[in-house]
Amino acid sequence: MKKLLTALMLLASFGVMADPQMGKDFDRTAQTIATDTPDKIEVIELFWYGCGHCHQMEAPLNAWVKKLPADVVFKRVPGLPHQAWAPMAKAYYAMETLGVLEKLHAPLFEAIHKQKSLIPTNEKAVIDWITKQAGLDRKKVEDAFGSFSTNASVNRAANIFRASGATGVPSLIINSQFITSSTMAGNNYAALSTADYIITNIRADKARATAPAKK
Repeated sequence: MKKLLTALMLLASFGVMADPQMGKDFDRTAQTIATDTPDKIEVIELFWYGCGHCHQMEAPLNAWVKKLPADVVFKRVPGLPHQAWAPMAKAYYAMETLGVLEKLHAPLFEAIHKQKSLIPTNEKAVIDWITKQAGLDRKKVEDAFGSFSTNASVNRAANIFRASGATGVPSLIINSQFITSSTMAGNNYAALSTADYIITNIRADKARATAPAKK
């Protein structure tokens, strides 16, 4: 017990146990972002399949998402700071439309970063890859890439990225108001811990707002 207390004191002295700080570990989004689930605390990951840091975030993020409480909802939004990233944003929404997103999300990361068999800015190659991996007709995949629904979703993703004020990926938007990232917080695990801190405080604010006034 004494050793544990000593270790905790040492961690605290290095600032490891300090609460995340606004303006350092997280910040407000540039604009408030409309949420699809106003009755819950929404967490959005901005990511890009071509990003090595996003690939590294997958394991800790997936483990974190599995433990989220019922009042928190998580979703991914492709990061789209410029047009070169558009093929991967289209890939995400096309796979969603085709019903193969859950099956191919992780393998697409692997194809780019481990197997080095796919260039993420090459839309034709991405379409070929999805066609082969999903066992679908290529025309069907092409149609999903070029659909009105996919283009509308890609435009919305670009607007979310812009409104968030993100400077890179992976970034986490919490409750449409706050943003953190591995760069801001220090690493992927610190970013997730920072998200937990923000979620806890938002939940407490909601509880205070709905609590009956004391007589």
